[in-house]
Amino acid sequence: MTATPGTDRLLADAEARGLAVEVVDRPEAGSLVEAASVLGIDPSTIVKSLVVKRHDGQFLFALVPGGRQISWSKLRAVVGVNKLSMPSPDVALEATGYERGTITPIGSTTAWPVYADERIAGTRVALGAGAHGRSAFVEADALLAAYGATVADITDDERPRD
Repeated sequence: MTATPGTDRLLADAEARGLAVEVVDRPEAGSLVEAASVLGIDPSTIVKSLVVKRHDGQFLFALVPGGRQISWSKLRAVVGVNKLSMPSPDVALEATGYERGTITPIGSTTAWPVYADERIAGTRVALGAGAHGRSAFVEADALLAAYGATVADITDDERPRD
């Protein structure tokens, strides 16, 4: 595996937190389902690390299992705010140091609060590894504990796209 600044940052942060992470190279994928197929795992075990902007300009991570999407009303209730939004890719990069498709709370340039959907608890998940064409595998419970994550029902089933 070639070194990349994003993956190196992820591995250093994981080590500092005592978090066991396995980073694997994989062909770049055009979708979550394609990535799951390449990795030989169920799409629900891929966790999307989404950067969400609060009304006060701060950010948070929402960890969403594959096949699900953020329920804005549920997430707002858990966070205790009236307004949340998805920032542009440039703003997400500035907030985390990671490009979309590679984002993870592990090694983010700022340790934003983590909110995780309850469905990932007790599973081994794959998430962004700080570089395109890589995935990081980690035990979700260890990840949630390492980041003091708030775990709640924050998602809904994804709607089929036409």
